Amino acid sequence: MTAPRTLTPTAVRHRTVDVAGVSVAYRESGPADAPVLLLLHGFPTSSHQFARLMDTLGGTPYRLIAPDYPGFGRTRAPEGFTYTFDRLADIVEGFTDALGLDRFALYVFDFGAPVGLRLAERRPGRVTGLIVQNGNAYEEGLSDVAREFTALRREVPGNEEQVRGLFTEEGTRFQYETGVADPTLVSPDGWTLDVHYLGLPGRADAQADLAFDYASNLLRYPAWQAWLRAAQVPVLVVWGAGDPFFTPAGAKAYLRDAPDAEVHVFEGAGHFALETHLPQIAPLIENFLTKLA
Repeated sequence: MTAPRTLTPTAVRHRTVDVAGVSVAYRESGPADAPVLLLLHGFPTSSHQFARLMDTLGGTPYRLIAPDYPGFGRTRAPEGFTYTFDRLADIVEGFTDALGLDRFALYVFDFGAPVGLRLAERRPGRVTGLIVQNGNAYEEGLSDVAREFTALRREVPGNEEQVRGLFTEEGTRFQYETGVADPTLVSPDGWTLDVHYLGLPGRADAQADLAFDYASNLLRYPAWQAWLRAAQVPVLVVWGAGDPFFTPAGAKAYLRDAPDAEVHVFEGAGHFALETHLPQIAPLIENFLTKLA
């Protein structure tokens, strides 16, 4: 008789903490005294994108923490909050202070890259390792679609309407399914929940502000590359090859400043690579974290 497989269920707690008047919602799992992996989500989603990953990594000796930014998910910001990437980084920085996170590894995806790399630039000694999933820090990784998007300006007639098209159900589903070889692996729950949050009062305005601020990230690329060269932290890069925004060239570019980085590009995966390739990506993350720990 075959012995039963050992299961490692994960208890995920859902909490909030006040950071400068922002009620930051976050998910947390793992022992309180374990080393920390800070998971930073992308657009147009929230920490729910990491729910399956947190379950899968239940046996990893790490404390996993995934906050929602202002303007995303269950986080609530006060009226008049300024939605820029600098301000998102301010709140995430304050969040780490509020939770007493003096040292942590970073997982950055999409918008999480400019938020997390700002944090690394500000607090270089805190970051123990970096996992990048479809998060750009190099201009050669920008597709033509991404370059056109970053060139949009609010004062140009028609540009705001173009930006807000991404906040629709069609625009959100496009981001999940484009470049995916088997769309049946993409749960509709993800983009459906994102559409719900995008429809909350004030959310579309917040997202439009961030969209028009995205060009500021490109100006920070040299500083983030300099941090990578100076920090010499272990780096794992996992990338969906079919991403319509960030091409595989962006994944391979990390080797320029982190030559020992481990880089994996997955054919048949899109922007949200975890949606379709979690079975392939999770073991890489677990191995990376085990080495760090």
